[in-house]
Amino acid sequence: MTGVRRLIGVLSLQGSFSEHIQSVQRAGAAATEIRLPSEIADVDGLIIPGGESTTILKLIDEYGLREPLREAIAAGLPVLGTCAGVICLANRISSHVMKPLGVLDISVSRNSFGRQVDSFEEDLHIESLSGPAFRGVFIRAPVIESCGDGVRVLARLADGTMVACQRGHVLATCFHPEFADDVRVHEQFLSLVEQHAVGDPT
Repeated sequence: MTGVRRLIGVLSLQGSFSEHIQSVQRAGAAATEIRLPSEIADVDGLIIPGGESTTILKLIDEYGLREPLREAIAAGLPVLGTCAGVICLANRISSHVMKPLGVLDISVSRNSFGRQVDSFEEDLHIESLSGPAFRGVFIRAPVIESCGDGVRVLARLADGTMVACQRGHVLATCFHPEFADDVRVHEQFLSLVEQHAVGDPT
């Protein structure tokens, strides 16, 4: 890290945005709420949080955020999508007719583990994350059904189900890292942000 305190925007239309802000701050960066298109240009990275994907996508359109988000991500803005955020980023949603942003070449299925009462936790080995297993919190979580060329699977459940992936500057997790007492996923995202800020494409 360069010592520069990066500013992370957290899309704050609905869902667990306050928990992400706290996690980003614990990981050593500054965080701000994003609700308007004009605010996107001010941040070094963006998080789309968990919540209700139908509501988040509807509000993205109501606030005029769809094209500004797509353009910023296409231009290289690092983004982390968690749970509902993965659904928002995906190209295809097999279990719903709503239109995602289409910036990550994956197909996802919503609420694949059942209702909220079927929520669970599982220890995950996340590629490139050092240390012990990461405790993944799954709440009405989606699953990644398939990945396009260039999308790297970062984590699977014990049964092989894909639950985290990355393509370049876009990172997606089907679980909620903001609800874990562990900021390593946010630190990993901040590393992507730093690479982009200093012009490192790796």
